[in-house]
Amino acid sequence: MATELKSGKVHVQATINGEIVDVLAEPRESLLEVLRDHLELTGAKEGCNNGNCGACNVIMDGRLVNSCCVLGVEAAGATIETIEGVASPAGLHPLQDAFLENAALQCGVCTPGFIVAAKALLDENPNPTEYDVRWWLAGNLCRCTGYDKIVRAVLDAAERVRAEA
Repeated sequence: MATELKSGKVHVQATINGEIVDVLAEPRESLLEVLRDHLELTGAKEGCNNGNCGACNVIMDGRLVNSCCVLGVEAAGATIETIEGVASPAGLHPLQDAFLENAALQCGVCTPGFIVAAKALLDENPNPTEYDVRWWLAGNLCRCTGYDKIVRAVLDAAERVRAEA
């Protein structure tokens, strides 16, 4: 639901990390700005602000999107999962554990985007090959670590997710 108000702002209602939220957004604001500045969900990072780095990845209606390239008002009625929604009350998601255990993170700016992208992959394909993982994560950039540890972490997490199923 999106309703434009006299102030020029738009009332947007969406389900974010399982919770219905309401926000007043400027029509020009990106979903990334709405998440970070209005909802204080700061896990998604602004890297390039043009969709090339993946640091701002979120899952929107089951699809991986760069939140810097989606207008906040376009999220009206959507279901969105951010990095903050990946873990459960029971603990970290297997991807988060695997990233820690496989040393697949360095400074942490890109890590939320990689984890969200990898979760979207595992949601769609719980048994990916190394090629699948590399292809799926091609839209994510990291300047601190090699991609091999990240790929190994995703493959490790895939095994864990299958074992839990």
